[in-house]
Amino acid sequence: MCAGSRLHPHPFPGFFNRKMSISFRRLSLLATLSAAAFGAAPVAVCAASAASAEAPATGSVGASSVVSIAASTSSASETAAAGGNAGPAYGPELQGFTYPEPVGQYDFTSQGVALHMAYMDVKPAHANGRTVVLLHGKNFCGATWEATIHRLSEAGYRVIAPDQVGFCKSSKPEHYQYSFQQLARNTHALLESLGVKDATIVGHSTGGMLAVRYALMYPRETQQLVLVNPIGLEDWKAKGVPSLSVDDWYRRELKTSADGIRRYEQSTYYAGQWRADYEPWVQMLAGMYRGPGKQIVAWNSALLYDMIYTQPVVYEFGQLSMPTLLLIGQKDTTAIGKDAASPEVRAKIGHYPELGKAAAKAIPHATLVEFADLGHAPQMQDPDAFHKALLEGLAAVQGSR
Repeated sequence: MCAGSRLHPHPFPGFFNRKMSISFRRLSLLATLSAAAFGAAPVAVCAASAASAEAPATGSVGASSVVSIAASTSSASETAAAGGNAGPAYGPELQGFTYPEPVGQYDFTSQGVALHMAYMDVKPAHANGRTVVLLHGKNFCGATWEATIHRLSEAGYRVIAPDQVGFCKSSKPEHYQYSFQQLARNTHALLESLGVKDATIVGHSTGGMLAVRYALMYPRETQQLVLVNPIGLEDWKAKGVPSLSVDDWYRRELKTSADGIRRYEQSTYYAGQWRADYEPWVQMLAGMYRGPGKQIVAWNSALLYDMIYTQPVVYEFGQLSMPTLLLIGQKDTTAIGKDAASPEVRAKIGHYPELGKAAAKAIPHATLVEFADLGHAPQMQDPDAFHKALLEGLAAVQGSR
């Protein structure tokens, strides 16, 4: 392991020191005041704020959590009726939730704050000399790439799947100026610490926006770019989605519940469908809002939503110089903040069949693969079809740079 990295299969950094306890008290007071001022219901019975943004991913969470795809095709409402808000409580850095591979921690200082990034670094039994970096979405984690990690590793790729600062098992600072440039720099520093000089960068959902920014900042070190149902294919602000303040986002995030996550995911990501093997990812996210770090988790999420809304990447697609593979589920309707928009605005955003084609036209060296019946997370909804397209797309540019 390189300097600055440490392995923690179940990391529990010193979050609850005196300084952060003070912060928790202040954030708890803010949450209480916000609930009183805005009539917020208790988190266990509130709809998730995910209805305004991305929903969590689908799939399995290691052997102990895998649910057979054939086990159930019940709706999210049926799951909720069976006690859908019940579930485990996790720490603010997903303490207690097991990842499919050992988790390392990259320690670094950013904006004057000591931080750490969690990551999985999976080396194949028979290496083909290439590295793939998997960037998760807003309400996803490195763990949600489980099936993709295994398929790529079997094909000879070294796979690195980090959790970005503010997400999952990584630091959640009280104060941080989030930008896609900053997250790209953090990711680049992590890869440098692991001795990775160039890689294929794969970004899903919000990770797609980050992947584009990374590729623009580090074109020589980006062998290939892969965008999986990325958000940011349009500028929601320019299309009329109203601005929400960080305080607004925070109040919404405090209402996050398993029921709300489930309902949003079913309606927006999966065209009304639901499977039992999606449930572990619902619990992964909802568990952080049941745990002792609810306020700091919600606060970081609010800061991140503000970053996503205010920092479009769509205007710079023409500057991407590397081969780019677009893998787009056509049933996706994701658009940040659309529930806060007028009916007229909602009607014209989140149309992925149109957005994918426009992105392929704008990006100089793009290849578009469309999945007619899949939604926002094709890698989880139909892993076989997705990974076939991904592996073929990766092989098409092998050795070209």
